[in-house]
Amino acid sequence: MRHLLSLFDLSQQELHTVLSLAQQIKELLEKGQRPAWLERRVLAMLFEKPSLRTRVSFEAGMCQLGGSAMFLGEEVGWQSRESTADFVRVLAEYADYVVCRAKCHQSVVELARHNCLPIINGLTDHLHPCQALADILTMRQHTRSLAGSQVTFVGDGNNVARSLAIGCAMVGVRFRLLGPADYFISQPYVEEIYTRYPNADFSQTSDFAAGLREADFIYTDVWTSMGQEAESQTRREAFGKFQLNSKLLSLAPRECKILHCLPARRGEEITDDVMDCPNSLVVEQAGNRMHAQKGLLVWLALQHGQLSASDLLSAGIELPLGIS
Repeated sequence: MRHLLSLFDLSQQELHTVLSLAQQIKELLEKGQRPAWLERRVLAMLFEKPSLRTRVSFEAGMCQLGGSAMFLGEEVGWQSRESTADFVRVLAEYADYVVCRAKCHQSVVELARHNCLPIINGLTDHLHPCQALADILTMRQHTRSLAGSQVTFVGDGNNVARSLAIGCAMVGVRFRLLGPADYFISQPYVEEIYTRYPNADFSQTSDFAAGLREADFIYTDVWTSMGQEAESQTRREAFGKFQLNSKLLSLAPRECKILHCLPARRGEEITDDVMDCPNSLVVEQAGNRMHAQKGLLVWLALQHGQLSASDLLSAGIELPLGIS
């Protein structure tokens, strides 16, 4: 049984395969083609946290692939009415996949431990692999080569930054985190990246020039994530000088692109003039959530024998490495 709790759950080849599928499925959609590869398949969306992009992109993506999605909120009683084992085994009787947006990463780990059906991490306090898939897909579409390009993440070494750092190590993108040292990505995550990918080009700095002068992409996110509201004032003070504004942007190459995973607190971590500048890819990046996740869902269907390579070939998909 294959799950996606972290990008570490994919090999480098598998990550490239998912991205290739996502790009080709996006191109089919742009031509008006929506192959019903997941017809009669069901995605259960188990959410503990509010969502716009994750919920709508998965639901729309399943619909476009011919399947359906059901939203499961607090009314289903997950982690309150019955054991996780009972809950997920029963869920597997009804659905083909689960995307889970959880407060605690261990919650998605526990769902996957029972190996009843594929579990996709739709966001936890530790990681956000689906966002990283969309981020890398977006960068892939706006650079001649992912390998050797640089993304600078300005702000907090949070779940988004951690997943992006993993993804960058896998595809050869240089990753820089620019922010206060107290909010760098923690050493255990850094060590795991280097253990798996010794050639990763990863660094963290509070030096603006060092972090920005070679950036092809500049990425930022909110300073206070869900569940950290009590720290909001402390964080505003710590990150104040790291606001992504025109002054900060002047330290980077003129052609660098702007990324933000949204929602944004305009005027806090990013200013309107940067958010809406001609080099901003923010809306396209949000749109790529759906395309990246469609690539992931199709890949999972192939892994579990719910879809064959011939189904893809008949729609004109050029089979990526690892699919036969």
